[in-house]
Amino acid sequence: MFSTRTKLALIAVTSATALLAAGCSGNGDDSSKAATSSTTAAMDHGSMPGMDHGKTSTSAQAATRTDFNDADVTFLDMMYPHHAQAVEMAKLVPSRSQNQQLITLAKAVEQAQSPEMQQITTLLQSFGKPAPAAEMNHDMPGIMSKDQMSKLESLSGPDFDKLWMQMMIDHHKGAITMANTELAQGTNADSKALAQSIVTAQQKEIDQMNTMLGQS
Repeated sequence: MFSTRTKLALIAVTSATALLAAGCSGNGDDSSKAATSSTTAAMDHGSMPGMDHGKTSTSAQAATRTDFNDADVTFLDMMYPHHAQAVEMAKLVPSRSQNQQLITLAKAVEQAQSPEMQQITTLLQSFGKPAPAAEMNHDMPGIMSKDQMSKLESLSGPDFDKLWMQMMIDHHKGAITMANTELAQGTNADSKALAQSIVTAQQKEIDQMNTMLGQS
């Protein structure tokens, strides 16, 4: 029905249309991929601070205050893991002791020091410093070794009670030493207020534990 020339023309038009469609489709895919990639990158970059809540992004945050010195930072960095171990010790008490007075004391230690750990983190962030680490530095005064903690965990009853108080007294004395250094050398008012609070509260608990040990 069609002449040879007409058939050839139709084939040429069809091929050109197919090539044009393929070209448009390819450009659309590339553009879509580029847009998706850009969006993903932007989302990843923007989501990092929110995901980490201070751990990774804290080091990149600008300080919001300048009223501190190296002694303040050292005190806060050291007191955080020191508190973490005290809280760990306090959590051992309910399942190993039948001494209600000791159970109450351990709960008081946990309730006091857990919020102070958050306060320490907030202060360091305001100084533009990284969030503190919970890893123990066994050179810090009053920190218990792994062997000491393992021995404590293996005990229960009066033997546990006695060792726990002996260890916590040493632990508290170490915290007071660190706090007194901060009071003497630090400049930040909030850090020094925390240090004074630690001295007052933990000396009171030392006195209580010494009395309890004398009665046992």
